[in-house]
Amino acid sequence: MTSTGPSTASLEELQSDEQRHVLDTIGQIRMCGLDAVLSLPQLVVCGDQSSGKSSVLEALTGIPFPRSDNLCTRFATEITLRRGPLETVRLRIIPDSARPSAEQTAISSFSEMIQDLAELPAVTEAAKLTMGLNTPTDSKRAFAQDVLSIEIEGPHRPHLTLVDVPGLIQTDTKGVTKHDLDMVRKITDSYIEQPRTICLAVVSGANDYANQGILTRVREVDPEGERTLGIITKPDQLPPGSGSEAAFLSLARNEDIFFKLGWHVVKNRKFEESHYSLRERHASEDSYFRSSNFKELPADSRGVDALRSRLSRLLFDHVKRELPSLRKDLQVALSETISQLDSLGSQRVTSQECRHYLTDLSLTCMGITSDAIRGHYEGDFFVVVGEDDFEVDFEVDSSSCLRRLRAVIQLANNQFATRLRTEGAKYEIGNGRFVGKTDVSQSNNDMPSSPVVLSLAEGRAWVNRVLLRSRGREPMGNYNPLVIGELFWEQSSKWKDVAQQHLWVVSAACQMFFDTLLREKCARDVYTRLSVTKVSEVLKDREQRAHEELDRLLVDKQDFPIIHDPAYAKRLQEARRERTEVDLAASVEAATTRKRLDACQSDHTSAKVDVAAAVRNYGDKVEHDLEQYSCDDVLDSLLSIYAAQQQTFVANVVAQVVERHLVRGLDKVFSPLDIIGMTDGEVMSVAAEPESVKRKRQIYLDRQRKLRQGESIFQKVVGSMF
Repeated sequence: MTSTGPSTASLEELQSDEQRHVLDTIGQIRMCGLDAVLSLPQLVVCGDQSSGKSSVLEALTGIPFPRSDNLCTRFATEITLRRGPLETVRLRIIPDSARPSAEQTAISSFSEMIQDLAELPAVTEAAKLTMGLNTPTDSKRAFAQDVLSIEIEGPHRPHLTLVDVPGLIQTDTKGVTKHDLDMVRKITDSYIEQPRTICLAVVSGANDYANQGILTRVREVDPEGERTLGIITKPDQLPPGSGSEAAFLSLARNEDIFFKLGWHVVKNRKFEESHYSLRERHASEDSYFRSSNFKELPADSRGVDALRSRLSRLLFDHVKRELPSLRKDLQVALSETISQLDSLGSQRVTSQECRHYLTDLSLTCMGITSDAIRGHYEGDFFVVVGEDDFEVDFEVDSSSCLRRLRAVIQLANNQFATRLRTEGAKYEIGNGRFVGKTDVSQSNNDMPSSPVVLSLAEGRAWVNRVLLRSRGREPMGNYNPLVIGELFWEQSSKWKDVAQQHLWVVSAACQMFFDTLLREKCARDVYTRLSVTKVSEVLKDREQRAHEELDRLLVDKQDFPIIHDPAYAKRLQEARRERTEVDLAASVEAATTRKRLDACQSDHTSAKVDVAAAVRNYGDKVEHDLEQYSCDDVLDSLLSIYAAQQQTFVANVVAQVVERHLVRGLDKVFSPLDIIGMTDGEVMSVAAEPESVKRKRQIYLDRQRKLRQGESIFQKVVGSMF
């Protein structure tokens, strides 16, 4: 390959043996294509338009970039130097991802191989036309966000990537719009904002550096100046001894705008020297620095040869320092990529692949669901967020708590039993006489679901009204026993609402459990189709059967209550004994006389009970309050029956409704047997990957492959460095 650049030896000055070893590592990682995934150490030449960037890039690489027509400043150019057996140069275009897919395809097809670097300007012009660019005076857009990639291989080439970005433009012109200005700024920022980029900020001696926008930009992205090297070009255009020359000398000494990496001065070709070879250009530069006021600068901060040596040390130190963190970033990116692939699940293109995928998924879901309803909470799925935080309550509607489904259902059952006990009765009878009452102190009459609190007299009045409208041919003092059933039905009229609410809570918990399980265990596109077409339908059918079972229980409740529970008789006896004791105590008190003892110097008295009077008083009370006693007896029977039936109803709802229809068999909602019964078409409709998923999978697989290669490079090449 013929070249107008410097000798191979001058390029190799960039690297000692140790430097070559370190930079080769980055080169190999970049060859894997990881520059699109990770921020890699690189040199970026940036500056204002016509600042001399191309001359600096040429001096650094030996590649003759066009300088007169701005061909290389209309888009970003990435120059990749690689070591290879033969000298080759390949040019291709990396299209802007924002372009339409058809344009991306057309632009990506651009690929040229050249044997002589002298052909570079013509091929670059062809690339510009492929991007849709024309000369700046034409009406078409002046800049593109596409990237021209120049890959140069040779047996003595170092592994190194350099980037030339378009020069910043301060104002729009006839050929450059404000949109173009913003695009140039965006292109430049996308490179210099990367934390591992060394910015070679080029400023021209032909203009006041205070007005050159690149200095503002690099100080914004690198405020401490840790990764910026300032480069002054065209110093020969400064009048000797002038104030402007003194200002640039102060800048070069790092006295004005401070960069930790310092400043460097190079001399570009003059217009009349445009035909000079690189050798002649170097001789002109050496002559200038020997005679100009810039000769007072240290020799290692002026001239192309010193710049090359300086960048050699700078780049080596920078890359070596960044390698450990780059390796960590690679591991993080690999872990995230694997996680993204896992979220997509296995490949699902053919019907067989889809069937295998759904079978594996159903086995996983079946096992987890079985553990969940048995209360065996082993595995990552059952980790409850915040379970170690004592301030976080376990709630039935918590998205994290519902993973432990059996615990949620048990809590819901307990809440149902409590609510039925405290809020299930229509009336709450006062004074605490009756078994089955609600604690009056805990009731809240402001709550719509709270029982209506009745005093004992109001309770008797309620029972009496029902007795009057239910009276048959029974003798005075007796009552129709069927009245107890009528009172029970009215007293328990809220059970239906309480029970239905419980069913909705448990059903929602089951739905949310499956929703969480499917979201976590299957691909997003499969989750949507599987949840809507399969699982949701089954869960809705189970809920419907549960409500039908509840309806049967409620129909049974409308029959006259039949009690075989010995506890019922005990409650009734206790209630009657309590009432009898109260009435007897009142009769005995009425038949008791007390006499003060005169022999004592105190208020002591003696009591005498007229037993006959006490018995007579009690008998008169029973005869006088026969209707009241009937009401009290009915209340005793009602509340005893209510307490017994309430426990039975809770047990029936939990066992026959919740467990039978909502919980039992939940692990079979999505089972392998369902997959066996599906046709190939049904399997494909549920699990086949859409084109968007196929593209994502390909991107992640390609990224994973590149990251694996990068990981292998680190392990083989620089493992001993960490």
